[in-house]
Parts: sequence; structure tokens; C-alpha cells
Amino acid sequence: MPNFWLREYDEKGKGCLPAMIFGQLRRDIRVIFERDPAAKSILEVIFCYPGFHAVLFHRLAHWLYKRNFVILPRMISQFSRFLTGIEIHPGATIGQGFFIDHGSGVVIGETAEVGDNVTLYQGVTLGGTGKEKGKRHPTIGNNVVIGAGAKILGSFKVGDNVKIGAGSVVNKSVPSDTTVVGIPGKIVLHHGVPIKKPDLRHDDLPDPVNEMLRCLMQRVEFLEKRLKEEESRYNVFEIIQHHDPAERGVQASRERESCDVCLRSDDV
Repeated sequence: MPNFWLREYDEKGKGCLPAMIFGQLRRDIRVIFERDPAAKSILEVIFCYPGFHAVLFHRLAHWLYKRNFVILPRMISQFSRFLTGIEIHPGATIGQGFFIDHGSGVVIGETAEVGDNVTLYQGVTLGGTGKEKGKRHPTIGNNVVIGAGAKILGSFKVGDNVKIGAGSVVNKSVPSDTTVVGIPGKIVLHHGVPIKKPDLRHDDLPDPVNEMLRCLMQRVEFLEKRLKEEESRYNVFEIIQHHDPAERGVQASRERESCDVCLRSDDV
């Protein structure tokens, strides 16, 4: 891969629109090579990556949207959706290093905000709830990985360095440096240690249901062990024989008849 295609544009060219555009293209292409081992060449990325196309269309639509155009940005967004299967509202704010892998079915709402170095897989929704105006979509921090089919719904913040498991539904704020899985999303890991670049192993996540069942089985085994220890210390027949039925005003024979105690063979 030729390095000159991917090097940062010169600081002197920052004021030049063509230099800014090509600099942005180089950064978007570089991100794909960094995070997708299937990428083989620049031409492949330019012509065959729908996520790359969707980001390009969105940057143009967002530029027009910020300048109070209404119809044209939406037309660009719909054309992008037709070509790529990815719907990004022109009003959504997308940071640097944004990568959509595969991309089919991705939806990003109007007031969504996405930080830097964020990776989305197919079927992800950054959606809103209700019909209220104003901010109604999530804010995604930096270095976030969102697995396939995950739904982040509502106006809240997802912190930096977060991994959200495939198929999860998140409807409340998520602190930084955590891993979230399940429906609704549960925090299952909270390292508290920042990472420098995105961790794309969104398949290597803990199973909270399996973990809970394992803890319950351990608890049952512990209680069974304690019960056996207590049974070995006491003789059930001695407890019944030394019990004084007169204190309760009933006949001993009736109490024995009504006593529904099941003894095992090893207790005798």
C-alpha cells in the first residue's frame, strides 16, 4: 500500500479546501486498513466498501445541513441509503476515524453524536425514543466498539473505551472503560483502565446469564455441604423424644402421628 496515499496532508494546506478533502479521504482509507484485515488495496476500499461510501456521502450531506440546506442533504442521505443500506441522518455528528464494517442495516439518527475512532458493525441502531424535539439520540464517546445488531436508544452518553456486545439493547448511560452485554444492557466488566486504540474483539465478551447460573450452583453446593454437616451433628430421634409435648398442650402420640418428618436411611 503506497504510503504517500495515507500520509497526513501538510499543515500549510489546512486552509485549502481540496487539501482538506483529500486529507480526510486519506484518513478514512487508513482507518479501514487498520481495522479490517480483509482490505487488500486502496482501489478495493474505494469501490467495494459501503461503509466508506456512506461516510463520504454523510460528510457532504452534513456540510450542507450545517449551512441550513434541508432537501438536498436529505436527498443525498437517501441516495446513500439506496446504494449502501446504511442510513445516516445529515444532522448526525460523526468524528474522525469512524468505521462501519459491512454496514447493512445501520441507522444513525439526527441528533446522534459519534466520537473519534468508533467502530460499528452491521445492524447497529443509534436511535431515539419518543416524539420530543431536541436532543433525543445517544452520544457515543471515543474508541467505542458496537457489535452487530446492537441498539442504543435514547438521549444519554456512552463513555470512552466502551465495548457493546452484539444484539445488546442499551437504554441508559454507560460509564467509560466498560463492557456492556444483554437485553437490557448490563455492565459486566469495568476495568477502569483507558486503552489507546479500539479493542475489536467484540466476540470475546462474558455471559452474565451463565455467570449467574454458575454462582447459583456454587451456592447450592455450599448449602448442601453445610446441611450435611448439621445433620451429622444432631440425631433427629433424640430431638423428637426429648421434646416436651405438654408445653404445647397436645398428646405425645398425636404429635408423633402428625409429625411429617422424612428420614433418609443414612440418618437412622
